[in-house]
Amino acid sequence: MMAGMTLAPIDLFHGGHDRIVGVYVFETDDGLALFDCGPSSTIAALKQGLAERGLELQDIRHLLLSHIHFDHAGAAGTLVREHPGLRVHVSPIGAPHIVDPTRLERSARRVWGDSFDALWGALEPVPQENVEPVGDRAVGMEIFPTPGHASHHVSYLAPDGTLHAGDAVGVRILPGSYVFPAAPPPDIDLEGWEQTFRSIEERSPARFALTHFGVAEDAEEHLARMREALVRLAERVRSGMSQEEFTAACRGDVVASREGDVAYYDRAGPFWQTYLGLKRYWDKKAEAAATAWG
Repeated sequence: MMAGMTLAPIDLFHGGHDRIVGVYVFETDDGLALFDCGPSSTIAALKQGLAERGLELQDIRHLLLSHIHFDHAGAAGTLVREHPGLRVHVSPIGAPHIVDPTRLERSARRVWGDSFDALWGALEPVPQENVEPVGDRAVGMEIFPTPGHASHHVSYLAPDGTLHAGDAVGVRILPGSYVFPAAPPPDIDLEGWEQTFRSIEERSPARFALTHFGVAEDAEEHLARMREALVRLAERVRSGMSQEEFTAACRGDVVASREGDVAYYDRAGPFWQTYLGLKRYWDKKAEAAATAWG
């Protein structure tokens, strides 16, 4: 990390709100890296945040993406257009979708409709020559798969013990302690998520740098709360709760915790999306079981 640079998120003020999406800039053994970049709609805030640290976009050598959901990676192609030397690290599964985001955009526009452009902005392709599909290491960091939230999710462990975790360990709006396991469609995988938890425990990170939102210094306790919350939410959907009942229960969890603001959590990881993601998971399990017995 550069002298005088602290590990703290650059707030992208997504949708005009603070502490919803944050990205991190830090020193690696091959220059400065940015972890996640947010959507194109927040590029002005990203540049402002860099400027407040005495930096500009062209100072960044590497963009490390946790996964390709728009709130984490939507601006990647636009940033590369402006900074052609930027190296974009992404999982091999996600790489084809940032090179050609046509299918992603088409499906997302069906979900978000007229609000897509205001929320996410332009979704530009990343040139193939800028893409670095990740292996086990890059720029001095250990990289490992962390599926569950998305099949293509990866996390980056820095030498100082910071795990840049994306959405692998949920949403927690610091300084609060409540953890919400955001689980949007289409490929939520509870078994994969449990393997992610074990992979993280094996590495014993000192802290989590969370895109949503802030640095959690109590990694072990945070992970325990994440695990417990995921089990609780998954069981609610499996037992037949409606979307409305599920959303009300999630809101109640945040209020009962006394350690979170409902509006922040519902913006960073919309409750309705988590209901749909978990319902799709259980529906697929039921279909697979029926096919096996058929």
